[in-house]
Amino acid sequence: MEGKKLTWGTRVAYAGGDVACNIVFGMIGTLLTLFYTDYVGINPATVGMVMLISRLFDGVSDMIMGVIVENTNSKWGKSRPWILWMSVPYALSAVLLFTVPRTPGMVQAIYLFVTYNFCTTVCYTALNLPYGSLSAMMTRVSAERDMLSVVRMGLSPLGRILAVTFTLPLVKLFGATQGAWIKTMAIWAVLALILLLICFAKCEETVVIEAKQKAEKVPLAKAFKALVTNQYFWAVLVLWMLQSVSFGISGTILPYYCKYIFHNDTWMYSALYLTETLVLVGCIFLCAPLIRKFGKRNVALAGGFIALAGQLLFFLNPTSFVWMVMSCVARAVGLAPLNAAVFGMIGDVVEFGQWKTHIRQESLIFAGGSIGTKVGSGVASAAMTGLLSLAGYISSSTGTVTQPQQALDMIINIYKGGPLIVAVLAVVTLSLYKLDKKYPAIMDELAQREARGEL
Repeated sequence: MEGKKLTWGTRVAYAGGDVACNIVFGMIGTLLTLFYTDYVGINPATVGMVMLISRLFDGVSDMIMGVIVENTNSKWGKSRPWILWMSVPYALSAVLLFTVPRTPGMVQAIYLFVTYNFCTTVCYTALNLPYGSLSAMMTRVSAERDMLSVVRMGLSPLGRILAVTFTLPLVKLFGATQGAWIKTMAIWAVLALILLLICFAKCEETVVIEAKQKAEKVPLAKAFKALVTNQYFWAVLVLWMLQSVSFGISGTILPYYCKYIFHNDTWMYSALYLTETLVLVGCIFLCAPLIRKFGKRNVALAGGFIALAGQLLFFLNPTSFVWMVMSCVARAVGLAPLNAAVFGMIGDVVEFGQWKTHIRQESLIFAGGSIGTKVGSGVASAAMTGLLSLAGYISSSTGTVTQPQQALDMIINIYKGGPLIVAVLAVVTLSLYKLDKKYPAIMDELAQREARGEL
C-alpha cells in the first residue's frame, strides 16, 4: 500500500486550499447575514429562508458532484483538476454575493437566491468536494492523513481570520457602504484564487489501486447502498455537521451580540473572533502528538466535554465581555481536537467502507459528509434568522436602529443555547465511534485482498 511520506510543503499547500475556501465561506457563514440585514436592508426571515432552501439544493449538488468526480478521468487525476477548473468561477461568484441591487422586495430576494446558489451550490461544491476527497488520494497511511488533517485544520482558520477580523475595519476604511463591501470581498477573492492555484500545483494524486482500476463500474444504486450502510459514514457526517454548525452559530450571532449587547461592532467582534480562532489554531497543532498517543476519537471526546463545560460557565454571566472571552477560549480549546481529527476520520471511513462492501468511495463519502455540513449550517442559519425575526428584529440599510428588548434577549439566548446543543451532540456521537480500535486489522486485511487483486 502507498506509504510515501508527505512533505511539509505539500501539507501546507494542501492546507492553503482550505484557507482559500475559508476566506470566502468564512464571509458567507459569518458576516454575510449582517451585510444583508444591516447594509442592504433585507428582512432576516427572507435571508434565512433563502439560505435554508439553498442548502437543501446544495445537499443534492454534493451527491451529484460526488458521482461526477468518481467518473472524472484526466491527466491530473479525479479530484485535483477540479481545483484548477473552478478556482476562477469561485472567486467571481464570491464578489457577486455583495452586488445586491438597491431595489427592495422581490428583486433583491431573487438576486440573493441566484447569486447565493451560484456561489455555494455550484462553485463551492464543485471546488471544495474534490478538494476534500483529494486527501484520500494523496496517501493511504492513516498517520499521514492525520497530519494532513491537522495541518489543514490548523491553517484553514487563517482564511476566516482574514475575512472576519479585517473585513469590518476595511469596510469602515472604504466608507462603510455597499461598495466598500464589494471592494473588500474582491481583495479576499484574489487572495483565495492564488492559494487555490498553489494547491493545485503542489498536491498530486498518488494512490493507485490496481484492483479498483480493474473492477467493473459500480451501478449508482449499489454505490449509494454501500454508502448508507456504512455506519461510520453517518458518524463523521454528524461530526462534520456539528463542526460547521458551531462556526455558523458563533460567526452569525457574534456580530449582532457585539453590536447590540456590547454596543461595539468594530474592534470588539474582530478581537473576540481573532482570540477564539488563534486559540483554536494553536490547540489544533498541539493535538497532533495527542492523537498519535490516544487516538482521534478519544482526544475529540475529551475536547467535547471541555466545550460543554465552558459553555455552561458562560450561562453564569452572559452580558459580561470578560465571560464572553472565556466562553470563546473554552469553545476553541474544546472543539480543536474535533477539528484536528475529523478529516482524518473521513479518510479512515473510506478504508472501512472498502473493507465492508468491497467498494472504494472517496468522493461519495466526502460528498455525503459535506451534505451534513451544508444542510446543518443552512438549518442553523434559518433557525437563527427565523428566531430573530419572530423576536421582532428590525432590519435597516442604515444599521442605526434601536432593537426591541425581545430581540436583544433572543440574541443572548441563541448564543447561550446553540453551542451547548452542539457540544452535547458531539459528546454523544463520539461516545459511539469505535473505528480507531478496528482500523489496524482492517488495513491488514485490505493489504491481503489487494495483493490478490481484490477490493
